[in-house]
Amino acid sequence: MMLTDFNAVLLTLKLALVSTLVLLVLGTPLAWWLARSRWRYRFLVDAAVALPLVLPPTVLGFYLLLAFGSGGLMGLPTLAFTFTGLVIGSVIYSLPFVVQPLRDAFVAVGTPPLEAAATLGATPFQAFFSVVLPMARPGFLTAAVLGFAHTMGEFGVVLMIGGNIPGETRVASIAIYERVEGLDYVAAHELAVLLLLLSFGLLALVYGLNRRARVVGA
Repeated sequence: MMLTDFNAVLLTLKLALVSTLVLLVLGTPLAWWLARSRWRYRFLVDAAVALPLVLPPTVLGFYLLLAFGSGGLMGLPTLAFTFTGLVIGSVIYSLPFVVQPLRDAFVAVGTPPLEAAATLGATPFQAFFSVVLPMARPGFLTAAVLGFAHTMGEFGVVLMIGGNIPGETRVASIAIYERVEGLDYVAAHELAVLLLLLSFGLLALVYGLNRRARVVGA
């Protein structure tokens, strides 16, 4: 594997890690609201969160490019073709892979544990951290792994908003495309196998840990 390809893998892992951390911070309160809200039009927020599941990545990347390019959204500094722009695009594109498992985990917790905590004098904030988070731990694991793995495999969004700048926006998926375009199938195969093994390992980890948690819970 060439040094440029190795750097692309490292940048991919960095992007996936940063994006996943941001997604967990932003996605947790959003998922909690979706799980607990009785707002009549909550389904619109559900639909907006799930939109990246059906929206072509290039469409999302195109509008992000318009928003973050020169003279874009509200006069903000240009974020296109930067690592920050990649993180923002990745967070938006991977949002449902984090929010939906968290929402389902919060729904599974139910109301009785919170009511029991309240009778013991716990505030809603205390109940969330002492009761909800431990009970929803498998959901957090699933959300983190899915968000991380999905970010690693992104192509359309990162290509549109990040381009192919070595050391800055050239991630592994783009490096594979570049190798195939240059008919260097050996290098493309090495990168593809590495991503395949990483993705499979992450999914095997989450399924294995969740299975163990169900066995222990039983």
